[in-house]
Amino acid sequence: MRLILMGPPGAGKGTQAKYVAEHFGVPAISTGDIFRANVSQGTPLGVEAKRYMDAGQYVPDEVTNNMVRSRLAESDAEPGFLLDGYPRTVAQVHELDAMLVDSGSALDAVVVLTVDQDELVQRLLARAQVEGRADDTEEVIRTRQQVYAEETAPLIDVYRERGLLVEVDGMGEVAEVTERVFKALSAAAS
Repeated sequence: MRLILMGPPGAGKGTQAKYVAEHFGVPAISTGDIFRANVSQGTPLGVEAKRYMDAGQYVPDEVTNNMVRSRLAESDAEPGFLLDGYPRTVAQVHELDAMLVDSGSALDAVVVLTVDQDELVQRLLARAQVEGRADDTEEVIRTRQQVYAEETAPLIDVYRERGLLVEVDGMGEVAEVTERVFKALSAAAS
């Protein structure tokens, strides 16, 4: 199973990615986790990524594309994967298309979690307190929501036109949302 999990920051992609990836026996590949690991380790990529992340901006495509290409080439991603946080731009969609062509594979579905914007801000502020994430101030959160609306939301139409889009209500308890995701994927496959 090759999936993309989309939705605005705070929609619960990371939480759902764990359950969905485990269910299908594929790795959950999160660009956010990779960036944060590099930031905490002080790698050159981490230093560069941190500059953009702290401003609520996306890390440049070239850095992100190379990182994703390398990760998808690892053996655990051969039978499938779940991408969380990639692609984020139309240019990245085309780059991912090329990666899939190179590997002789294709996407099975693109799941989009939909959540009320005020709920998203509250979730991210709460997460920032619990996890001590300096990049989650209200100003940065709102900037990230705006960047998502301008740059990433248009991908929803791209994947809808390709017949791959599966929209899921991301509001409610984690288990309820997970159940909705599995039902929607099952319906899309039939």
